[in-house]
Amino acid sequence: MIANNSLVGKIMKGALCVLAFLFSSPRTVRGQLFTFSKQELIDYTAQQPFDRFPDGRPKIPADLLERAHDLSAEDIWTTMQQEGFNNQYVDGFQVLHPGKTMAGRAFTVEFMPLRSDVDEIAKAKAKTRGLAGLTNQVAIDMLQPGDVLVVDLFGKKVNGTIVGDNLFYYLIKATGGGGLVVDGSIRDLDGIAEIDLPAYFRAADPTPIGNVMLTGINVPIRIGTTTVMPGDLVVGDREGVYFIPPQLVREVLDRADEIHVHDEWTKKKFDEGKYKSSEIYGSPKDPKLKEEYEQYLKKRFEEIRKKRAEKLVSVRKRAYAQALSRSAAQSRPVSRTCNPCSEP
Repeated sequence: MIANNSLVGKIMKGALCVLAFLFSSPRTVRGQLFTFSKQELIDYTAQQPFDRFPDGRPKIPADLLERAHDLSAEDIWTTMQQEGFNNQYVDGFQVLHPGKTMAGRAFTVEFMPLRSDVDEIAKAKAKTRGLAGLTNQVAIDMLQPGDVLVVDLFGKKVNGTIVGDNLFYYLIKATGGGGLVVDGSIRDLDGIAEIDLPAYFRAADPTPIGNVMLTGINVPIRIGTTTVMPGDLVVGDREGVYFIPPQLVREVLDRADEIHVHDEWTKKKFDEGKYKSSEIYGSPKDPKLKEEYEQYLKKRFEEIRKKRAEKLVSVRKRAYAQALSRSAAQSRPVSRTCNPCSEP
């Protein structure tokens, strides 16, 4: 019994130390809301090779996001398995636009079931910091172009509706066509279905969001059986959603190029009607066919890279022209010919 009491004491002491660390950490902000500090985001995503947002979130380049729209779950699977990332795919969603691939950077949000004693303190602390409340719109208003809003609402249906059609319309404007993944529900499905933005959700329900607490923004969250980090590449197709660590993005995309060219060549050979499937797929057996495939692969890679380089130049020119146009509009003097305040 003495030994057991000693063990319990050590466990309790350890637990108290952990709690003390958590509640003294810079991660605790805005009442019960947790977020990573910039340095913590850098520490936990240290392997990522790209620039970062001001808060430390990895910023996968826009040209790679564009390439990711050509990915499928099967394209991604091989690389993820080879690198030991076996818990990054989730399915079982309702898919709003099954024919539209989703690709963007993860902006993670976590909710928990409402607990009144915690919520009262959280609201009071939020008020002292000038916040009217801790609602879904606090997170939504932080979205950047290229983001996918990824929300852990613990599978909640009734009152688990992260957006209706108005806020969903805001998502497409704020993210430039990123997307939404919610382990929860949405409302106003008829209105949302008319908006050309990818979305993955568990259910649709007429109730507004409620009986929940916003507990985390841009922290690690769980969606189904996956762990999602802020800044992950989110790719969704008609099957499900992959969350890809930034350090694997180029490898996944390059491997997908090879898979696409391989599939293209394989079908061309089948079209010739001269070979059995086992002679061509998964790889050609005849040395001459192998050499033919290698030459085809090399040629197509050169064509793909050239096409991408030309597209990137075009995109940058367009972005530069838009920036000049915005700058000119902002510097244009305001007309004094009428007084807007006198208009009805």
